[in-house]
Order: sequence, then C-alpha cells, then structure tokens
Amino acid sequence: MNNVILQTKNLCKYYNEGKNNEIRALDKVNVTIKKGDFVSIIGPSGSGKSTLLHMIGLLDGPSHGQIFFDGVDVSNLDDDEIAIIRREKIGFVFQQFNLIPLLTAVENVELPMTLNGFEGDTEKRAEELLKMVGLDHRLKNRPPEMSGGEQQRVAIARALANNPEIILADEPTGNIDTKTGKEIINILKNMDKKGFTLIIITHDPNIAKVAEKTINLRDGKITRGGAR
Repeated sequence: MNNVILQTKNLCKYYNEGKNNEIRALDKVNVTIKKGDFVSIIGPSGSGKSTLLHMIGLLDGPSHGQIFFDGVDVSNLDDDEIAIIRREKIGFVFQQFNLIPLLTAVENVELPMTLNGFEGDTEKRAEELLKMVGLDHRLKNRPPEMSGGEQQRVAIARALANNPEIILADEPTGNIDTKTGKEIINILKNMDKKGFTLIIITHDPNIAKVAEKTINLRDGKITRGGAR
C-alpha cells in the first residue's frame, strides 16, 4: 500500500442532513488511487462526480468519512494545512479554464509558482511548460486572444507549474470542439507517461475509456471501480 497516493473511506457528502429533503451527493464512497494511475470518473449529471472531485481536491470537506493523502488523514486538518497540500501537491484543470484575462499565457502559468514561493526562474519554467503543451507561439498572448483549446492548454501548463503529485481535470474537453478535445486528451495522456497521477471527471464514455481505470458513479454511489 506504500504506493497509494489517495484513498477515501466511506466518504459521504450530505446536504440538508437529517431532514426530509436530505440529498446524498456522495454516499459511502471508497476509492484507492495509486501513484502514476490514470483514472477516469464517469457518471451522468447529478451522479456526484464533481462533488467527488471537490472532495479529493480538498476544495470542500466531507460530511462523514475520511480522505487520506500520502497516507495522512486530511479530513480534519485546518484550512491553512489543507491549503498547503492543495497548492503544493494538486494541479487543477477546469472546464471553464479559470484563466485571468488580463495576464499573458506566461503570467497565468507563473502565478501559482509565485503564490507558492517558487525559488527558481518562474518565467523560464512557465515558458518551458507552455512549449511542452504546444503553445510556444502564444507565450505573450492573453486568454481573450486565444481559442478555447489554446486556453485549455494554458490551464494544463498552469496545473503543472508546482510539479504536483496529482492532476485533477474536471470535464477538460467540455468547452471545446471534438477535434481539439482529442488533442487535449492526448496531452493529458502524455502527462500520465511522465509519471503524474491523473484523474479525469467526465460524462463522455469515449474520454473515459482512454484511462487505465474507470470509476462509475450513479446517485452518489460507486457502481463499478473504486477501491482495489
């Protein structure tokens, strides 16, 4: 078990708990992710997959259950401790890109390094990451000057900025066309080959099947996959 990077035990997220209209967004979910895994989490709208991503990305806390990161129970850590783990060990790729419009591609990628106190040359590293995702011609462009696919490539480069242990991608092809979506998935697959642990949230079976392991969610419960 020493190569397990992320694990949940009986993870629950309830809204209006104990009331007649209680919603069980996640109900006793058990997931085990090993270092270097490429995992897709798939389910229809309302299945709980985005809620699960928020839990394992430490963006929100569980109602019940535990989350272990590198063997450490992070469920009850304080906000500052959680922020450090999230900043240093987790890279996020969102469907909406979440780039800062007034900053160039390089500056958007530099930002998380600056916030994390990166001691090297942030501009040089940002340029290297952008070149790695095929954007060496867009270094000084701002998001409004780029296509959706190009913006998502910037978002991927930004997610890699602090050399995270896990990359979480939430519907990374949701706002781009099919051809560009395939290119984005190929970039993410290459991240897996470089040793990153990659988790993709999707509703698209064609995207889910490129992963090495698939976890199916429905009504807040795992119907296939999960703990091993």
